[in-house]
Amino acid sequence: MENTLTIRKPYKKLGFTYLDSAEIAVALKKVMANFQVHYFKLRNFHWNVEGPDFFELHEEFEKDYNKSKEYIDDIAERIRVFGIKPNLNMEDILSLSEVKEVKKDFTAMDMVREVLKDYEVIHESMLNALNAALETGDSATELLINKLISDLEKRNWMYTSWCK
Repeated sequence: MENTLTIRKPYKKLGFTYLDSAEIAVALKKVMANFQVHYFKLRNFHWNVEGPDFFELHEEFEKDYNKSKEYIDDIAERIRVFGIKPNLNMEDILSLSEVKEVKKDFTAMDMVREVLKDYEVIHESMLNALNAALETGDSATELLINKLISDLEKRNWMYTSWCK
């Protein structure tokens, strides 16, 4: 019986081929674009939440957009490791992102449901980036994405519980 670790590609030391790094960078740019649209959506929700849940959600949305800002920076820096610039202007961000902007007023409950919907999209893009990292033996990207997935799953649980 073969050990599962021998089935995966071996971890790389320093340096990836252009094709390896391009595949990972493309996947990471999509994750980054999703987080950037999500970030702006959270800022909007933070400023505009109203009602009896104002204080709680105002604070939670602020926590989330601050975390998202950190994630965006971590992802951009990971892309730079490959010698690729994470140049994304707003047009690029909106075209790459599967998280969509919102242009209407939402109730507090609608805002939380929208955040949960974004989490599903972001989670899927992170799984794609994780698969790219696993296929190329990129343990550092694997570690980064696993941390982001863990954080996102916890927040998903918390917002889902809040909705009940």
